[in-house]
Order: sequence, then C-alpha cells, then structure tokens
Amino acid sequence: MTSEFQPPYVPLSDLHGALNTNGFALLSAATVTDWLPATTAELAALHAGWDHLPADAYLKDGGRYRSRRHSCFVVEGERVEQSPHRAHWQPLEYNALHGGMQRWFDPMEPEVVAQPVWRRLLVRLGETASALRGAQPWFVEAHPFRIDTTDGIGRPTPEGAHRDGVDLVAVFMVARHAIKGGESRVFEANGPGGQRFTLREPWSLLLLDDARVIHESTPIQPLQDDALGWRDTLVVTCRAGGFQGG
Repeated sequence: MTSEFQPPYVPLSDLHGALNTNGFALLSAATVTDWLPATTAELAALHAGWDHLPADAYLKDGGRYRSRRHSCFVVEGERVEQSPHRAHWQPLEYNALHGGMQRWFDPMEPEVVAQPVWRRLLVRLGETASALRGAQPWFVEAHPFRIDTTDGIGRPTPEGAHRDGVDLVAVFMVARHAIKGGESRVFEANGPGGQRFTLREPWSLLLLDDARVIHESTPIQPLQDDALGWRDTLVVTCRAGGFQGG
C-alpha cells in the first residue's frame, strides 16, 4: 500500500515567502477561512453550486467523469468585475490533450457569483498575484470541477503534468466523497525537485507560481465498487495582460 504524504501547510505569514522560494504554497482549511475571511456556513453555501455542474462534453478520452462550469472576471485591487461569457482556451504548449480548441462551458450560476464570500476570494487571490508579479489588473478564470467515479476511475488532470499558461494557479480542495487517490503532485518546471501530498481538508488551498512549477493530480477510484464517489475542487487562475485566446 502506498504511503499517503501529508500536505506541508505553511502559516499565513509565510504564504508569499513560500511562493517566492518554492514556487508553491499550501494553506490549511483553518488558515483559508481566516484569510478570506469566511464562515463555515458561507463556504457551505458556495459549495452548493457543485451539485449543479453540467457534464464536460469536450473530454477527448471519451470519459464521463468530469462536470464543470467556467466564468471570467477582472480583478484590480478591491474591484471585481465579471466579464462577458467566453470560451476557455489554452494553447497546445500547455495542454496537449485539450489545447488549441475553444471550449464553451456553462457559466457559474448567478446566485453563486453574487455571494459576498466569492468576491472576497477573488480579491485575496488578486492580492497574492500582485505580491508575486506586481500590482496590476488580473484576468481571472474560475473553474468549479467535480470528478466522479462513473467510469470506475476519474481523472482530475487527464492532460497529465502541466502548466496553465498563467501567473498564479489556485486549487481549492472543496470536498472528497467515498474515494481513494487524488494525490496532488508539484514539480519544478526546470529542475528535478518535486512534492506529493493528498489534500483532504475541505477548503484547503494549493497556490502555484505557474511560471516555475508544473502540477497534476492522480486518478480517483471509489472506496466501494458499487458506490459513486467524487472529488470537488475549485481552480482559479490569474493572468496578467489579458485572457488566453485574446
């Protein structure tokens, strides 16, 4: 049986230092709730949106295991503005499996985006991106994901280890239900170093300097063969200069 490695969480005071030194930083759920700030009830209300995610119709491996939505925002300081709905696009350089194609996903539900905690979350991520690259407007793409075991196995990153072509990537572990697997792996983009760990705490957070590291998550399987399991995450990317694809 493979050992499960625990996330090397850092205190909030070390967030920016860890990003600058290691290219990634991990925050525990308790630290995230202090950082946003957010109550348990606010995060539970936000998570309710994951029960209405449409199936991903673009999976090239023919899988049925991924559901998602996609919305875009511009964040500058305390200002958050939702952008007109647009396709999600990545170059083949960053996504060899699904890059080079316009993928139109349903937008996040208005009642989810309207929640005050959602705005606070985007502002905090904008602040983190500005600490990493300098203060400026951030072009933000938000992706609520559910990976399930409908096919017997679910692949959080079917494209493999990758970069996203942005400046900052935030991966919130929102929930795990009746699954095994789903280990997170972070590697130096230009070196041999790497870390592996399994995020289990709801609303714990992995932050990545996308220029310095590549990342992936291993497949999930059900704990019981006859029971459906799933893994809910929220991936938010911040990019300087504009959205990918113009």
